[in-house]
Amino acid sequence: MNVKTISSHQTTQVLLPIIELGRGWLVVDKPQGISVHNDPGKDLISILNRRVAADRQLATSLDCDPEFKVNAVHRLDRETSGVILLACRPEVFAHLSTAFRRRLVRKRYVAVVHGQMPASEKENGFQMWEWELTRSAGGRHNPAGKGKRMACRTRFRVINHSGHYTMIACEPLTGRKHQIRRHAKIAGHAVVGDVRYGSKRSIRHLIRTRGTCNLCLHAQSLEFIPPDRSQPVCTRAETPETMLRLFSDDTTNTGDYDRQP
Repeated sequence: MNVKTISSHQTTQVLLPIIELGRGWLVVDKPQGISVHNDPGKDLISILNRRVAADRQLATSLDCDPEFKVNAVHRLDRETSGVILLACRPEVFAHLSTAFRRRLVRKRYVAVVHGQMPASEKENGFQMWEWELTRSAGGRHNPAGKGKRMACRTRFRVINHSGHYTMIACEPLTGRKHQIRRHAKIAGHAVVGDVRYGSKRSIRHLIRTRGTCNLCLHAQSLEFIPPDRSQPVCTRAETPETMLRLFSDDTTNTGDYDRQP
């Protein structure tokens, strides 16, 4: 399947916008197709460490520990774009990791999902997915996963509808692998472009009509308190144009392409 990834040559030229930084930490806008740390030499961590090593002013601004280097504080799937928090000092990494474990960090996503999801009648517009999930990833036919399942909560709000799709804002309140993608699939509204959990028919349709198959899930904002600040820092990455264009181009409702496995 024609799922977009970034080649070794492209990683030498890829732009990684730094949204904000402080002593021992930085937030960048990760593009789709780059692994965070599972592709040595080509992944996000490798690219950033090369950049810091080559930019003395950046290294000084970060007060980067040359032995610890840059490390990701949390996960972001290869296929997902958006904000990711990294640390380059061990004590800062420990502080931010603890904040994540204590649920003191707010992560907000925007996604385009299949079908017409009804909006909530509540004043704030929020709804909740609360299906239990396993720690490890599931699959198309068993998104909840095999083995012991644990409490899992995703808050979401309908933003808009197109012909076939719904755009939602969502916030994972727990931290299971692929949580938003799995909950969306169980709800009957798989994330558009999700090769793992979406239907094969929907993937074929995207490749045939768009020429590619990008996951329509974007980490839009991250709110946290770093150790060098007294007030929360809220960082934001704009939704990719390709995702917005797919949604705006979908004007005619001629059927749901995610109905068949």
